[in-house]
Amino acid sequence: MVYDSLCGYAHHLTLLLFHHSLHLYHPSALNTFEQIVYSAKGKQIVVFLDYDGTLSPIVADPDKAFMTRKMRATLKGISRHFPIAIVTGRCRDKVYNFVKLAELGMDITGPTKSPKGNNNNKAVLFQSTSQFLPMIDEVYKILLEKTKTIPRAKVENNKFFLSLHFRCVDKKSWAALAEKVRLVLNEYPQLRLTQGRKVLEIRPTIKWDKGKALEFLLESLGYKNLNDVFPIYIGDDRTDEDAFKVLRSRGQGIGILVSRVAKETNASYSLQCRSNSFL
Repeated sequence: MVYDSLCGYAHHLTLLLFHHSLHLYHPSALNTFEQIVYSAKGKQIVVFLDYDGTLSPIVADPDKAFMTRKMRATLKGISRHFPIAIVTGRCRDKVYNFVKLAELGMDITGPTKSPKGNNNNKAVLFQSTSQFLPMIDEVYKILLEKTKTIPRAKVENNKFFLSLHFRCVDKKSWAALAEKVRLVLNEYPQLRLTQGRKVLEIRPTIKWDKGKALEFLLESLGYKNLNDVFPIYIGDDRTDEDAFKVLRSRGQGIGILVSRVAKETNASYSLQCRSNSFL
């Protein structure tokens, strides 16, 4: 049956990604997989995935965050049956080159689908920060110049926001790097600074996050007000918490946190990554 094959794909993805639970806070999605399948039975499963740290390992060079062949094959297999979206702040073109599937982030684009399953070729496009593009480009050039004195700092232009990666920077230089960024942003009150996993992010001061992206995607796909929908969101970063909150407030679907350590989260389940060599 189609449903059984979908469960098989989903279970295979889980096995590729994770192998152990964070028992201190939330049950393991792997150990409770049958329970999740039962909750989703008879409903339209919609899968939302973070990219870095979830589909690909966290790497020193963000331009080399490639998925493994097994992961890509599994993802493509799932996409044949489930509506699937990658929710990431990465530049759309860059993630597309990594994944070769429709990707979604602050620049959201993808096929629309009616709740009855009627497809069309129109694109869903929601670019909430277009007015900030000139400012973001300007700050990008300034930061490139300001960070030249700090070895291995990398500034990435994600079109709608900037990422300053410091994973490979000497810890002794972290404070100096952060101070340089803050001094630049003092001149740009319309931009704000946030922090991820060894990355500083500069983004517009608008109410837009992965939770808002998830809500927009559900609406665009025609699933926002349906009761027979089961959204699954998998992510590993603090930015994914907004999406977990949305699912928890809806009382519909599940959020799954990917983490090697126990932490506070709004996700319903947790999973621990396997080693990157296995992936």
